[in-house]
Amino acid sequence: MIGLGRFGCHLAGSLTRLGHRVLAVDRDPDRVQRWSAVLDRVVQADATEEQALRQLGIDDFTRVVVAIGASVEASVLTVLALTEVGVPQVWARATSRKHAKILASVGAHHVVFPEAETGERVAHLIVSRMLDFMEFGDDFAIAKVPVPPPLVGHRLRDLAVQERYGVMVVGAKPAGERFRYADPDTVLGPGSVLIVEGGIARVQQFAALR
Repeated sequence: MIGLGRFGCHLAGSLTRLGHRVLAVDRDPDRVQRWSAVLDRVVQADATEEQALRQLGIDDFTRVVVAIGASVEASVLTVLALTEVGVPQVWARATSRKHAKILASVGAHHVVFPEAETGERVAHLIVSRMLDFMEFGDDFAIAKVPVPPPLVGHRLRDLAVQERYGVMVVGAKPAGERFRYADPDTVLGPGSVLIVEGGIARVQQFAALR
C-alpha cells in the first residue's frame, strides 16, 4: 500500500483484518510513525524512485495499491516506477477522469474512483427505499431492498418477478432470520429484506413499488 492518507490507511486496515500481510509505504514520517503500531510493516520511502522500491522488495509482491490522492504527479510517477519494477498488478486511485487516463497510460492495471463511487452509491440510497446499492458496468446493479408492500405474503413463483418487473430476486431475509438464497417457493413475508439484481432503472423501479 503506497500512500497512507484516509483512503490508503482504511484500505490497509481492511486488508489486515481480512488476514493479509500489508507493507505500507509513505514519505511522511509522521504518518509512518502513526500507523506503525497498527499495520504489519510501515516504512518511510519515496515511492516515485524505482531504486527505493527495489530496496523494499516490491518486486516480490503480486499486487500493489497506489493510494496517493494529494499529488497527481507523485501518483503517476509511482505507477510508472512500479511498472518498471515489474509488479504484476498495480491498482491506483484516481481523482479525476484525466488522472485515470494518465494512470492507465503509464501502466496501472486497475483504476478506482473511491470518492465518485461512494457519492453515486449514497445518492441512490438517499432518493430511494433501497438499503444498499452497488452499480456495475453495462447497466447492471445489485440492491438490498425492503420487500415492496404489494408483494408481501406471496410466493416468488406466483409473482413472476423477473417477467413483470425485469429483476431477479436472488436472496431473502425474513424478519429476525438470516439471509438465504431465494427459490420459487420463497414467501415474501412482512418485514423481509430482498437482494435483487437487474438493470439499474429496473432495480430502482422495483424498490419504489407501493
